[in-house]
Amino acid sequence: MTQPIKFAILGAGNIAHTMARTVTQMPEVVPYAVAARELDRAQAFAAQYGFSKAYGSYEQLLADPQVELVYIATPHSHHAAQALACLEAGKHVLCEKAFTVNAQQARQVLDTARQKGLLVAEAIWPRYMPMAQRLREVCQSGIIGRVHTLTADLGYSVFARPRIHDPALAGGALLDVGIYPLTFAAIAFGSQVEGVTSTAVMADTGVDAQNSVLLTYAGGRMAVLHSSVVAVSHRAGALQGEDGFAVVENVNNYESIRVYDRDRVQIAEYRQPRQITGFEYEVRACVEAIRAGQVECPQMPHREILRMMELMDTIRGQWGLRYPFE
Repeated sequence: MTQPIKFAILGAGNIAHTMARTVTQMPEVVPYAVAARELDRAQAFAAQYGFSKAYGSYEQLLADPQVELVYIATPHSHHAAQALACLEAGKHVLCEKAFTVNAQQARQVLDTARQKGLLVAEAIWPRYMPMAQRLREVCQSGIIGRVHTLTADLGYSVFARPRIHDPALAGGALLDVGIYPLTFAAIAFGSQVEGVTSTAVMADTGVDAQNSVLLTYAGGRMAVLHSSVVAVSHRAGALQGEDGFAVVENVNNYESIRVYDRDRVQIAEYRQPRQITGFEYEVRACVEAIRAGQVECPQMPHREILRMMELMDTIRGQWGLRYPFE
């Protein structure tokens, strides 16, 4: 019988708790270790979820020879350095989105993973979900005819959180929530973006409070995307075709896809399968890739990680947004 992989979490914030609830219910992994900047936080986290080890520094966790796969759950500004530290320590990496701050950092991490023969994956969870394939099928099947337009909107009123508004932590709407509308467009329309036009409303701290992005594709297809960290949105996505349209509930975690004909009559509905949290799909993909000796997950290959970072670099460049450490 294949032994489960010893799983560690680097960081003990909100998203780390979601991952911990996930892995404690997965036979593929053992919830082994957690590290935080304060030992008491790591110990409380480990006790809450039954992790075997708690460390008061990230370096101590990486020095543990039992750790196999590390989930990075820290602010974007730290991802590149921490992913590189994991790889240098011989650990596989599942890094929370946005993968890094920019494409240059991403390229360095991906190159190092290939050199070390270690897995690196981005934890952009919709890419790994069964509903992602269902979205592709609706877009490509012809059920609503040729799809010309895609829209997606994701917004939360979370600007008060330090990591959201602080440029030193690579804050702003784009890297934190804008990645999800961009991912929705990538799943449905693919990677052949021909044009990028964007605008943003900048906060007093210098990061984007909200933004809109218009992507054009070969054949005249268009994606109209919006993200915000100052306003609550409906979180919906939509595909608009010649013979009807489809509405996706929650572009952050596709809950349903409802399909309508030309007369706006619903003709199909696809519901999200039962899930632990939705994070289990990315963890399972990592385990399968590691066992197969692969350095990337097919659901989110390295070339696509890099393409998405390059796309966000282009968008930020149009606003003149550079972080102080870039």
